[in-house]
Amino acid sequence: MVTLDQVRSVASTLPRSYEVFVQGRVKFRVGRIVYLAFSRDEERLGFAFPKEWRTALVESEPEKYMLPRDSDLRFNWAVVRLAAIDEAEMRELVIDAWAIVVPKSVAAAYAESHGLVWQASRDGS
Repeated sequence: MVTLDQVRSVASTLPRSYEVFVQGRVKFRVGRIVYLAFSRDEERLGFAFPKEWRTALVESEPEKYMLPRDSDLRFNWAVVRLAAIDEAEMRELVIDAWAIVVPKSVAAAYAESHGLVWQASRDGS
């Protein structure tokens, strides 16, 4: 099972990313935009994800992914069960969620400096 500390070890290294504690929940932001949010029991992680692709994600692996609560359906958001993913999947999920909320130039510079292949479609456009 992926833990908060493992997610923190990735998210804390991303440019402009910072951690906050809001109403009993750990969240990661860029500016005022939340891109990761743990459930209070730290078993689920909400993450920035294009809402146009959300249904396909959930239907493709319902044991891993779930829709956000009704009040969050209007946002680019999905939820993952942390017990269902490994550290490599978590790392990709965190970086992709972060890339959605930072300026494209920041994401591109990070990708280049870390030898990652970046696709313009990662931001949902």
